[in-house]
Amino acid sequence: MNSTIERATLTAPDISCGHCVATVKEAVGGLSGVSAVDADADTKQVQVSYDPNRVSMDQIAATLSEAGYPVQL
Repeated sequence: MNSTIERATLTAPDISCGHCVATVKEAVGGLSGVSAVDADADTKQVQVSYDPNRVSMDQIAATLSEAGYPVQL
């Protein structure tokens, strides 16, 4: 079975410090299908590598929102 990894960059304006970055990485990184996640407090961006056959962008955005960092569309 082949898996396709997609990459997305999301903007989460409420990311402001190292604790925020750690929280985002833990929350999104815990999703099945997410292979990598990075967050940057300076740019307010979250980069995610994920398998769209296992997790949707909606699920990733919802997880960020539940963690307290809603995505800006």
